[in-house]
Amino acid sequence: MRRICLTLPTNRACPETITALGREAVYAADRFDVEVHLLVLDSCDTSVHAEHAETIRALPEHSRLTTHHLSESEQRNFLERVVGSTDIAKPHLLLDLMLPDQLSYGACTNRAFLIAFALGCVSVHRRDSDSRYQTAPNGETVFPIHHELASLGRRAADTADTVSETMLAEGHAERLVAMVGSSFVGEPSVDFDEVARTDPGAYYDVVSLWAPRDWPTERKRSLVEESFRGPGQAPFERDHSTLTLVDPMRVDMCNIAFHGVHARVPLPPATNTIGSDYFLIHLVYNAGLPGVVHNRNIVNYYTAERRTLTGFLAYQTRFVKFLLSMLYFNFLYDRLSEVGPSLLDERGEVRASVVAELARQSTGLDQAENLERLSRIDTAYRRLGGKYADFADLLAARQECLLEEARDDINNFAELTEVWGELVRAARVTPLHHTEPKTRWASQ
Repeated sequence: MRRICLTLPTNRACPETITALGREAVYAADRFDVEVHLLVLDSCDTSVHAEHAETIRALPEHSRLTTHHLSESEQRNFLERVVGSTDIAKPHLLLDLMLPDQLSYGACTNRAFLIAFALGCVSVHRRDSDSRYQTAPNGETVFPIHHELASLGRRAADTADTVSETMLAEGHAERLVAMVGSSFVGEPSVDFDEVARTDPGAYYDVVSLWAPRDWPTERKRSLVEESFRGPGQAPFERDHSTLTLVDPMRVDMCNIAFHGVHARVPLPPATNTIGSDYFLIHLVYNAGLPGVVHNRNIVNYYTAERRTLTGFLAYQTRFVKFLLSMLYFNFLYDRLSEVGPSLLDERGEVRASVVAELARQSTGLDQAENLERLSRIDTAYRRLGGKYADFADLLAARQECLLEEARDDINNFAELTEVWGELVRAARVTPLHHTEPKTRWASQ
């Protein structure tokens, strides 16, 4: 029986999401021959952590469900033992990259990856705390794990009976399905829709900055039109899934599952940067690894914190750092596309050394393009006025710092990628706790 890890990293109160996740875990255990490890990585303060613990205690029991609720201190303890069991240089840097003192979407998922390996899980299925599940016309909850477990890790040629259609060349048929995912309905994944409503020109000027500078205008316009909005707002009616090389624009990290590829390459551990956790989606596509895209979309919503001034400033900083990161990631995606199938070794697994070397190369790029990005952001935000103009003042004061942070982030990604295989091997033989718990509840 295979073990799987259904994980939720969170830094905010989300008891309703945890309850729903527990139902998805039971659904998986009931319908598939799997042992489910439900993993909540909790970076919340003591009171919220206690509320989450109470919610987890109330989850339904199942003989093939084990729940793990880990605070940051428990996560750090595990990571220290993993890193300490290796001969890796710069152990303190690696610990900082795995558990930084600032928000990092990539780092929290990397922790989930290593913990999943410690638990013996062959796949990781990620959800987000600001997400809900859709309901089918018959009233049943639409759980994405249904499609994930039907295809993930299987030989592509053997999945014809589990998908609605196949759009995959024969040359990929012998490879394993490395990723299954879908997208979202509800509010846009990037909190910038207010700008789209009030000043479409400013919206285009800013959002188009995540495209490569040399793209023609029409291609940029197409990118802007489909960015951050998911496949539309149509409610779920019936299942549809496609075996293919999954277009990275068609899936989202709130609704994703990986098999194999996460053992070879980590996610970029960039701090205060949205989108830093999407790299593996692009890597799967460029390496020619089969995937399945389905239509069990998650419902995305904005939490109240984003509507506060503090939340606005924090989110806009993450958005700007995302735009700056694209100098490096657009280079990486282009080079990965050129390398193509040779990214894979004789076993069909990604060569991490190739990814690390390309990341290293990108750090030498001229930053003129990012200076242009900052200038265009400044112009657009000042035209918007109000809180956006105030943010532009803060941005101007931090310009040099942000440029250096964006370059350091990609260098750190290269550092982590170079030793990721050793960390994975160490995690596989490291107990999650000093003494494994005797009950099915791993930590409270």
